[in-house]
Amino acid sequence: MIKAIAVDMDGTFLDENGDYDRGRFERIYAELVQNGIRFIVASGNQYYQLKSFFPGKDDALFYVAENGAVIFHRGELRSVNRFEETLIQKILRTLIQEYQDLQVILCGVKSAYLLKAANPDFKAFAKKYYFELQEVDSFDVLPDDTFIKFALDVEVAKTGQIVEDLNQTFAGEIRAVSSGHGSIDIIIPGVTKGSSIQQLLNEWQVAPDDLLAFGDANNDLEMLQLTPNSYAMQESSPEVLATAKHVAPSNKEAGVLQVVEEYMKKSQRS
Repeated sequence: MIKAIAVDMDGTFLDENGDYDRGRFERIYAELVQNGIRFIVASGNQYYQLKSFFPGKDDALFYVAENGAVIFHRGELRSVNRFEETLIQKILRTLIQEYQDLQVILCGVKSAYLLKAANPDFKAFAKKYYFELQEVDSFDVLPDDTFIKFALDVEVAKTGQIVEDLNQTFAGEIRAVSSGHGSIDIIIPGVTKGSSIQQLLNEWQVAPDDLLAFGDANNDLEMLQLTPNSYAMQESSPEVLATAKHVAPSNKEAGVLQVVEEYMKKSQRS
């Protein structure tokens, strides 16, 4: 019996226009509430951006944001995993000195931060995903915040090599993971969407077998590994397709909503 649903957003729940069928979701969501099924938004994106997709539902939904670094519910920070300041400075020095073409966002709980000198196209991209975003002159002095993730933008062709290089350079200290389309997230080892969702399941005393999970990129792997009810979207990475137990229709066809509707119909029949 499904008791919780976890969905990635970009490339999974959201369509190619970065939206979803809101009327259809409202009908499904009403059924989920009626059946006591919790809905988890699990994304590499910032909480403030994620909640904008679900107006009026802040009290009900659970947000596993920044690839599991934070959990928000009812507008409150429920859990946070942070980088130590010395490690932040070490990472920033490496990124700035060794990867000249690379664009960096330093993600905090209160806001995300990028350099005023950043590429204008990257700034426009960042504003789309970070609703709380500040520009700083440099990262020499860190803003007053708790830092939880680095988000990088690189050439798509170089993504795999940079991920590998960073994981070797900072072995045991960080984990670099591709989140698709030239985006790389640097996260705390052991802190993933999967680990944070497991934390919620433990709190709710819900078995992983009672979780339905959807994803498309490599930052979804741990979440999909939690449950036999795991779905890779049709256009997922090879690793996700190999990890998930099932394949959902494309996000362009509202694949998540299709699968959830089928589960709800089955549960009504049984």
